[in-house]
Amino acid sequence: MENADNIDRMVTLSQVMEKLRQRGIDKELRMNDQGEMRFEDSEKKYESSELVILKTYRFEGDSNPDDNAVLYVVKDNMGNHGMIIDSYGADSNYPGEEFDNFLRSIPVEEIDDYNF
Repeated sequence: MENADNIDRMVTLSQVMEKLRQRGIDKELRMNDQGEMRFEDSEKKYESSELVILKTYRFEGDSNPDDNAVLYVVKDNMGNHGMIIDSYGADSNYPGEEFDNFLRSIPVEEIDDYNF
């Protein structure tokens, strides 16, 4: 039986991304081939200490484990907001441990502002 509290909850990655876009959060932080984390179309290279994770969303595919993804809402030390998206499980968007180590070292301050 479904939990009545979850009926209106965002359940897909695209739904959450659209809700974030409506709030002005539409830039993605990505790690490049040199191991530098940057907002798309930006020259600023981020250290993990310059970011805070505000919310984490996990998505699991109903029939395919390859559909597993995680989205992190992040804020930098200048107040800019963005997101980091990665698949998880057997495959990641980023090979090696560099991305995982970077992500693990970002402080987490989960806040309720992004509970959709």
